Amino acid sequence: MTAIRVLLVDDDPLVRAGLSFMMGGADDIEIVGEAADGCEVEAVVDRTRPDVVLMDIRMPSVDGLTATERLRAREDAPQVVVLTTFHADEQVLRALRAGAAGFVLKDTPPAEILDAVRRVAAGDPVLSPTVTRQLMAHAAGSAADTRRTRARARIAALGEREREVAVAVGRGLSNAEIAAGLFMSVATVKTHVSRVLAKLDLNNRVQIALLAYDAGLLDEDAGDGH
Repeated sequence: MTAIRVLLVDDDPLVRAGLSFMMGGADDIEIVGEAADGCEVEAVVDRTRPDVVLMDIRMPSVDGLTATERLRAREDAPQVVVLTTFHADEQVLRALRAGAAGFVLKDTPPAEILDAVRRVAAGDPVLSPTVTRQLMAHAAGSAADTRRTRARARIAALGEREREVAVAVGRGLSNAEIAAGLFMSVATVKTHVSRVLAKLDLNNRVQIALLAYDAGLLDEDAGDGH
């Protein structure tokens, strides 16, 4: 079995050492590099070719948000998991919109951090429906109207069935739950999710959920009694 290649990015050497020690005991995970600042990330990625980057947000020169945006704009970019001390933070939202696959808290139990790395490497974002709802609620603010206008313009590219699937994803439903609710096969749901991602130029289901929220689709869905 090929080990999952992981890059650690944090300005605190003790945090990096702790993560490295903890992950070093897993047979299926290999720490291939470390970086102490966002300005180092792209060079280290080029050299080590990680599958997953654990990215701190607050760093002295280039923060993790900027580093994530730069990294995810590249072809064949590794998956990014944001390391944070906050359960719901506007900066985490920015990271998710930039293409991060999710986030883990720095005080998360070691077994859960290992599980998060494995899930992200397999293409499964690390955000529970509860956390997704917390983040989306936190996103509401003075820029909500502007976000809604822009989000609705993007959502308009979807067909009716794709829009329904996007709403269901925004509600935190699994593919099986969406299939049951919309009376289609799981394979068809997966196809629709892939089309939504492609049409809207998104990286993962978390970004679909955020866009559906910004467009007001989840409010409409609740109002319809769904």
